[in-house]
Amino acid sequence: MSIFDSLLQSIAGSPDDVVNLAEKVGISPRMAEAAIAALGRGHQMQGDTVEHAAAATGLDPAVLNQIVGHIGGEGSLTQFASILDRDGDGNPLDDLTDMAKGLFGKG
Repeated sequence: MSIFDSLLQSIAGSPDDVVNLAEKVGISPRMAEAAIAALGRGHQMQGDTVEHAAAATGLDPAVLNQIVGHIGGEGSLTQFASILDRDGDGNPLDDLTDMAKGLFGKG
């Protein structure tokens, strides 16, 4: 189970996993994970969350808006951002790297 599957299952009204979400919006599971991460990062930035995520992923904003709707709206993105940014430095990328190292027994 991916980190994003666990996050999706913890948010009320969200799909069971990334694969189901990806199927619902017509993208690959890998792209769905990238979109969720980009939305979480974009939510912490000034400006429009979906526009930031679209620029980061190359996905159509309409697809990203669908994802936001499926994961429970803008409020859910705050949960993703806070969970992903464990050290609170405003950058979840270093935390995701640490999580990945932990999953593979490195670090």
